Amino acid sequence: MTLVRRALATLAGVTALVLLVTGPAAADPGPPPSSMTSLGDSITRGFNACGWYVDCTSRSFSTGDDSTVNSHYLRIRRANSAINGRNNNAARTGAKSADLSGQAGTAVSQGAGYVTILIGANDACTSSESTMTSPAAFRTNIDSALTRLKSGLPNAKIYVISIPDVHRLWSVGKDSSSARTAWSLFGICQSILANPTSTAQADIDRRNRVRQRVVDFNGQLAAACAAYGANCRYDNNAVFSYPFTLAQLSTWDYFHPNTAGQQTLATISYPAGYPW
Repeated sequence: MTLVRRALATLAGVTALVLLVTGPAAADPGPPPSSMTSLGDSITRGFNACGWYVDCTSRSFSTGDDSTVNSHYLRIRRANSAINGRNNNAARTGAKSADLSGQAGTAVSQGAGYVTILIGANDACTSSESTMTSPAAFRTNIDSALTRLKSGLPNAKIYVISIPDVHRLWSVGKDSSSARTAWSLFGICQSILANPTSTAQADIDRRNRVRQRVVDFNGQLAAACAAYGANCRYDNNAVFSYPFTLAQLSTWDYFHPNTAGQQTLATISYPAGYPW
């Protein structure tokens, strides 16, 4: 009996070590969904990906049907043809986190089985640093939307995607005269893109604070998704951490992803979500 007890103790120790190293197993994602809705802002609408200052939902990284982009929708459709034609885009160009709950209501009315969320760029990219959304207000807005989804779509899979690093936007574009002209002419994301060539400490500090606000937003997205439960996954900052290039941005505004940028978003975000 002593040998048995020792063997069991050893086995328990090994099991504990394996769990410590690998962590708890992810919840079963279930079968690929037969319907989906994307929530968010102009990035999800494919804005400027195919035309001058217009939405281009066919090239959305999430619900688009353009084969070049190879969106979440097209990837899922290869695994479950029942989703064909049930790819709804409820995002809105210019949307902020305060608008997400309304979009969630649309997803509920559509009976979505899978919902992607990419929101927050417009909460940080404002006319000035002082007009950015506070982290507390951002979290309240996210929680409100997630509560609506959980109540109306209790079995749906929710995928929350991190906000891209807007500081990198400045970094890759600051030396381009075309980018600087577009940013100034259209007043794009002046909280971080104002005075793009300045090396003054005040401007350096401002840019760093705006980047930190995006970091804070992403932290709130991760925490809100964790609080939601097993049916919500966060991309663990996959999109935020990706070092996108100027070539992946629209040459009309040097802010929104072009077709190559949308393709990259799909390529980076999809594997970090549900393994369908």
